[in-house]
Parts: sequence; structure tokens; C-alpha cells
Amino acid sequence: MSSSLRVRLQALVAALCVLGVLLGMDGSPRPLDDIETQLRRRIESAQAGSTAAMTVGDEQVRAHRLVAQYYRQNGFEPGWTGPDGPTPLADSLLAVLQEAHTDGLRPSDYHVSSIDSLRRLLQAQVDAGPSMDAGALADFELLCTDAFLLYGTHLHSGRVDPVELVSTWTLPPQRTDLPRHLQAALMNGDVRATLDALRPPQPEYASFRRALARYRVLEASGGWFTVPDGPTLEQGMKDPRVPVLRERLAATGDIAEASSVDDSLRFDEALRQGVARFQERHGLDIDGVVGPATRAAMNVPVGERIRQIEVNMERWRWLPHDLGNPHVMVNIADFWLRVVEDGDNALQMRVVVGTQYRQTPIFSDRISYLVFNPYWHVPPRIAAEDKLPEFQRDPSLVSRWGFEVLRGWGADAQRVDPTTIAWDRLSAQTFPYRLRQRPGPYNALGRVKFMFPNRHNVYLHDTPSRSLFGQTARTFSSGCIRVEYPVELAAYLLQDNAGWTTERVQEEMEKQDERTVVLQQKVPVHLLYWTAWMEEGTLHFRKDIYQRDGAVASALAAPAAFSSRRSASAASSRSFQDR
Repeated sequence: MSSSLRVRLQALVAALCVLGVLLGMDGSPRPLDDIETQLRRRIESAQAGSTAAMTVGDEQVRAHRLVAQYYRQNGFEPGWTGPDGPTPLADSLLAVLQEAHTDGLRPSDYHVSSIDSLRRLLQAQVDAGPSMDAGALADFELLCTDAFLLYGTHLHSGRVDPVELVSTWTLPPQRTDLPRHLQAALMNGDVRATLDALRPPQPEYASFRRALARYRVLEASGGWFTVPDGPTLEQGMKDPRVPVLRERLAATGDIAEASSVDDSLRFDEALRQGVARFQERHGLDIDGVVGPATRAAMNVPVGERIRQIEVNMERWRWLPHDLGNPHVMVNIADFWLRVVEDGDNALQMRVVVGTQYRQTPIFSDRISYLVFNPYWHVPPRIAAEDKLPEFQRDPSLVSRWGFEVLRGWGADAQRVDPTTIAWDRLSAQTFPYRLRQRPGPYNALGRVKFMFPNRHNVYLHDTPSRSLFGQTARTFSSGCIRVEYPVELAAYLLQDNAGWTTERVQEEMEKQDERTVVLQQKVPVHLLYWTAWMEEGTLHFRKDIYQRDGAVASALAAPAAFSSRRSASAASSRSFQDR
């Protein structure tokens, strides 16, 4: 609570005591002062200013435009107070706000301390009679309403506006009519249920909340043991570090209780299975052996894992409540693609994503058509920076790999005989040609690409470099996403197109002619970045391969803000499938 507000409350309490002595109060509450007038004047005064800012003491009313909208629409009628002071709905709101940490949010962002202090003051005035201070009532109303609107926005759309952190973000803001939700909460008498309904509805988010609670308990109890450095630990060994390893895995549920073993120093089969489970949850090579990489993952502090959970819960809040059914979801940090239908994984496969130098962007769109046996029109940057050095080392690769060299664009483009080019005299800065690769076994796009036209020129595609799917970390592309099972993905996406069976897809991919097939039903695709997520009740973590978590964590730690971009008429809120 701010110092100026504390001083004001103390003065009011003193005045109340004097008033009680002078008037000989009988303990019964007197009629409220004109709180409607107080609210109207406060709101009109704030809106008359150059910034329309509104404060209560040193506390800023962050959603001041929505606060003003709500009270104007409801005739400045108080919603959280009555003749007997703060209503039970205000108590319910305060209880909900005090639990904001269960969503990875901070209760202090929602005026909790000031609301509680004002509630106590007003209740004391009610107990003493004969009247309550209209200014304190207005303060209480404004802070409660602002807290509801701000917390509701953060639950529904995220505490941070993603466009401020992710330059490639293309999803429209998740909008909802918060004043309408507030009015409904006050009318139906259930603040908690109204706010609960604003959270992401996906089961994964609810599982995240439970996992966050478990990890906070772990942190409160001191966290987990650190596995000491030393030689690689594996099954059959006896080592004084084994009991520590067992305690570490028991802390996160990767093995049963650590005490139920005959020989505490022996690395047994149960411990090997626990290590393998931990490795699977953290995207490591699954060998049941504790080497440097596995030990490093085990020794990440619980506080850092909590931060990772909070960051990815925020990413969930950025997403539409309806992702489309079915939809394709790519987790860039996990190198996996999943096709989700009716809440289940209809198809899943490994993918290759962009390098650190050419990162795969985060955005959503809809797959609208497929191209079989595509030409690869090489982006100028890749042609100059990647292909030119290869051709300078061995000019015969141009023809052997099926590349065509072109000068110019469109109908005026002219083919250039690659044998007439002095490749060694060219540089990335002076490369004057376009490159196009014909369909065939060496084509970088493989036999099919999955198109959702976008400004990043990123899409899904097949690849001739099949061995890369065997790697654990698969950051090898120039930004596009290479898929492990192109036949299965194509057949799934074409299932609404008459006659397109798996066999026909395979036949088409064996041809040499380029062919475009438009999907009868466009399918939403989401290229996302999860470094922590829940799957069937199991918590998974991944390395922050593009170092993107830090910016989100810093934004979550900054003072709370309110984005009007994400608060508009409910008519603006649509599912992704509808767009």
C-alpha cells in the first residue's frame, strides 16, 4: 500500500473515533453518502486531463478507460459496496486476487494490499456508524473494478502483449468484453467462476497450474539435491553419488520414493529407468546414463524451472481459446509436429527447424494448398551465402544437383549456362543470378511442400536429408520446417479432397511434374515455441534454443500494464477456425 494512502486511512480512522464519541453512536449503519456522485466526479475529472490517467493515492488505475466505461454504462452505481460496506462479492474478489500466483501472476499487481486495507477501514466505519466516508468508498470501488478488469485481461489474453516481444506475431489480439464479464459476475454473484472462465480452456493449461503448485512446494522445502560432478553414472556402478541421484529423481516423480532400495549405493535397473524417464521429459538422449548433459539438466535450480513454467503459461494465454479442429502445431523448441483432432494427437512426427542464425519464426496461419514435386526457388540470401560457396568449390554441383541459373524475373527471365559463369569471381554482395532447383532426388524441398503463404516465406516441406531426423537437436534449416513423414501428413490434409488416398499421394510424389492441389478444408497451423509444456499429465522441459524465454520473463517481472488493444467488443473475438 502506498504511503500517502496509508496516511489518509490513518486520518480517517482517527476522525471516525472522534465522531463516534461526539455523536454517541448506537452501532447501526447510516445511509451511504452519494458515492455515485463521487465516482462520476473522479472519472470525469480524470478524463478531462490530457492523459485520462486515474489514481487512488499512489496506486495507478491501469484499466482506467474500461473502468470509466463500466461505470458510465451502469449509471455510476457501486458494484462492490452497499449500505453495510464492502459486499461479500468484494471479499470473493480479494480471495481470488490473492491466488493470482497460481497462474504465474503477482497478486501485488492487482491492488491486493490497498483493497484489503480499505476493506478493513470501511468495515470499521460500518461497525462504528453513523456513516462511511464516500471518498474511501469510491477508492474501494475503483480499485476493485480495476483489479477485476486487469486480472481478467491477463488471464484471458496474457499479462504481456506478444507483439511487443515477438516481431513475427501475426495472431490478432485475443479480445473479450471485460465490462460485460464484470457486470455478469456482479449480477450472478460468482466472481470466481466468471474469472475462472477467462483462463485458456485447454486441459494443458490446467495441468500447468497444478505443476506450478507442485514446484512451488518443492521450492518452499528447499528444492532438490544437486548431483555432484564426477565420472559418468550408469547401471551396475556403486558410487556415493547414487543416493543423491535417487533423491533428485524422487523429488520430481521420475522414480518412486528413494528409501525403498536394498543397496543405496548401487545404480540399479529402477534407477536407470528413472534416469531414462527424466531424459525423455527433458529432450535428452535416452540412454539411462548420467553424463554431463543429463547432470546439467538435473542441476537446474527449481526456481529456474518455475520461471520456465510461468513463461510458458504466459505463452498459452496469448493463444486463441479455439485453435481450430483439427490443427497442426509445431513446437520449435522440441522439434516436433503434432496434428491435433478432437483434443488427441492424430499424427505426430519429428521436424527440423531453423538454425540459430536463421530462426524459424513464431506465427499462425492456415495451410491452404500442397505442391507436389515442387521447384525450389532459392531465396536470394541462401543463394548468395550458402549455394555460391558450394558452387565455387565444385561448379559441377550446379548441374548434378539440378539447379538452373536465371537472370531476371518473370517471363523475361533468361536461362544462363552455368559452365559459362566464372563462379570464383563472384561474391555474396555481387551475386547477380537467381537459382531454381528442378524436382528430383536432390531437391531441397523433397517431393512435397505444405503452403500457408506468409510474409516470412516459411512453410513445411519434405527433405532428402533424412538422416537429420535421427539427431536430438534438429536446428539445421534456413527457417522452413522439414517434416519426417510427408506422405502421412499430405494424406491427412487431403482427406476431404475426393480420391486422395495415401496410395495416390505416394504415386504423385514419384512423378517429376510439379502439381498444386488446393485443400478443400484449410487447416490452421501454429508455429509455436514451448520450452515447457504438459502432455498427458507429464511436465516436459526443453532448452531455450533461441534464447527467447528471457525477454518474456523480464516482461512478466516488470510493472503490470494494460493493453487496450486486447480489450474490445466481444464481437471481435473469434476462433482461429473462423478466420
